[in-house]
Amino acid sequence: MQEKPAKEKQSGGAWSGRFSEPVDELVKRFTASVAFDKRLALFDIQGSLAHAQMLAEVGLLSETDLGNIRLGMERIRGEIESGKFHWSVDQEDVHMNIERRLTELAGDAGKRLHTARSRNDQVATDIRLYLRDAIDRLQDRIRAFQLALLDLAETHAATVMPGFTHLQVAQPVTFGHHLMAYFEMLKRDAGRLSDARKRVNQLPLGSAALAGTGYPIQRERVAALLGFDGICENSLDAVSDRDFAIETANACAMIMIHLSRFSEELILWMSPRYGFIRLADRFCTGSSIMPQKRNPDVPELVRGKTGRVIGHLMGLFTLMKGQPLAYNKDNQEDKEPLFDTVDTVLDSLTLYADMMGGLTVNAEAMRAAAREGFATATDLADYLVKKGLPFRDAHEVVARAVRHAEEQHCDLADLPLETLKQFSDLVGPDVFEVLTLEGSLASRSHIGGTAPQAVRAAIQRAREAFQ
Repeated sequence: MQEKPAKEKQSGGAWSGRFSEPVDELVKRFTASVAFDKRLALFDIQGSLAHAQMLAEVGLLSETDLGNIRLGMERIRGEIESGKFHWSVDQEDVHMNIERRLTELAGDAGKRLHTARSRNDQVATDIRLYLRDAIDRLQDRIRAFQLALLDLAETHAATVMPGFTHLQVAQPVTFGHHLMAYFEMLKRDAGRLSDARKRVNQLPLGSAALAGTGYPIQRERVAALLGFDGICENSLDAVSDRDFAIETANACAMIMIHLSRFSEELILWMSPRYGFIRLADRFCTGSSIMPQKRNPDVPELVRGKTGRVIGHLMGLFTLMKGQPLAYNKDNQEDKEPLFDTVDTVLDSLTLYADMMGGLTVNAEAMRAAAREGFATATDLADYLVKKGLPFRDAHEVVARAVRHAEEQHCDLADLPLETLKQFSDLVGPDVFEVLTLEGSLASRSHIGGTAPQAVRAAIQRAREAFQ
């Protein structure tokens, strides 16, 4: 294969013959996408090689041309990976930049590669290849974070902490149980990504610009070469819709919402007013003026970046909502928010998996907080119900007992037996078994409960599911 230099045409290369004057320089910069879509380059090469293989198999490309295309693409791949590839805004996008270079390297073979395809189905294929890879990487990061949560939850399966509703102390739980709530959220997040991947992994190539092609192509062969599960069955839909990208962005936004909720708790728990946890120094920063500060910058930034990812999702929705069939230049604007969404979620998940290993728990502070706010009040009501009192009557009895304990500045468990019996003659010496934090936890030993044995069983089931 002999390299043949090719001149770039001023007005855009691929379509310049139609126009009588060069493109305005500002228009050229405004419409070019190569600055950001060049990250699709390796996927573009992957799709082009499969397309070339199919063209050769159906007789639309000679074996010599196929060999030259393969050699040229290998050379281009090396240049891109080493940072030596020359990207030109004159060629608009990643596709034309690669085709221009391939033509320099392979001559007419490079010009023949675009037979039976358009940049419309080409870019749709590239994005799907990119997203398929991105989803797989996201799944790996979710799994790493889940495993880190399992390790921490197992260590603290019996560590008592207050459970909250309305950010008020509600009932005792364990820290392990609390962490497993996020494990479950991530499990659903992984499921959403898996579902999205099924719709991402459909081949649009062969749809050409919008109407398909008159060449005797074999789309099923290309799908098999690229590992797609199936083929987009309507050419108009295949080149123009981006719902698969929006669906992936939506799954990413849900991941960030869950991370943001966890971030908010970590930030609160790090505050001296809580003092529940301490993050490792590598996840914190100091203050330029206050030498005592340890700021939880990573959780704060994840909380902030959640808004960014949600914003990208809303932008993609808005981008698509007004487009008539088929392809429109608007769709050039799908890539930057999509790329940034994936990058942000990958980084956030990676940081959180690592952060769990550097999280220190102040079990004494958690336990002390659980003793505030009458966390075992519901247990006392349940105790009375088991003694025969209707729940609503038990609720009223306990409410009066709580008010009395509050006036005495003590917990329910600190009230003498005789005082508790004043509120109900059903109260006996065994009442203190349910008023203790451990007693409250132990009573909730069913699946999904916060008893230490239930938490450990949940962790074991989760680990087995990963095997």
